[in-house]
Amino acid sequence: MNYFFLSNTPLFHGIKENEIKGLLNCLSAHEKTYKKDELILRAGTSVHEIGLVEEGSVNVMVNFYWGTSNIFGHIEKGAIFAENYAAIPGKELLCDVVAQEDTTVLFLDFTNIITTCKKSCIFHNRLIENLLQISAKKSLNLSARMMHTAPKSLRERLLSYLSEQAMQNGNSMFTIPFNRQQLADYLGVDRSAMSNELSKMQKDGLIRYKKNDFELIQ
Repeated sequence: MNYFFLSNTPLFHGIKENEIKGLLNCLSAHEKTYKKDELILRAGTSVHEIGLVEEGSVNVMVNFYWGTSNIFGHIEKGAIFAENYAAIPGKELLCDVVAQEDTTVLFLDFTNIITTCKKSCIFHNRLIENLLQISAKKSLNLSARMMHTAPKSLRERLLSYLSEQAMQNGNSMFTIPFNRQQLADYLGVDRSAMSNELSKMQKDGLIRYKKNDFELIQ
């Protein structure tokens, strides 16, 4: 267990390594590894734990009856997932959680997170505060995706998403976390049409890009 890494994640922010070590016992923590494209959580099942990505990254996938699917979210190393479902006992997942690459996940019991022990440790209260902040930020991110998919034209959706990425990185040059198919799924557009539009945007002098590296041009 890499306690130094955990102390630098948003969930354990402000909690010392030695405090985390004791806290994990209270949270019934356990690790599990997954291969690329392996299913971590299945839609239709309920969960009582949240997952923290220790290595790799995961995608939250929405699958439709006809066999198609879209990426609903991307979870990077150090981030958590399934906390909203774990907060509601018996609530079934509406999506799959899949390893985008070889991944290690630390699972933590949700009830134990929000219920402090008799000692009422200050660092446990800090953990709860961190979880609330993470949930609030995710709500804002969901609003951002709705903003990106609201425009009718493909170009406007791309410009909306790329502009947000530039602002988040504080730089006109940045790397996005999606490949072309994943970006198309995220924006709810056809991959071929999106690739063509990106080429047109580059010819029009709006952007430069190579694979996942982008630059916005003023």
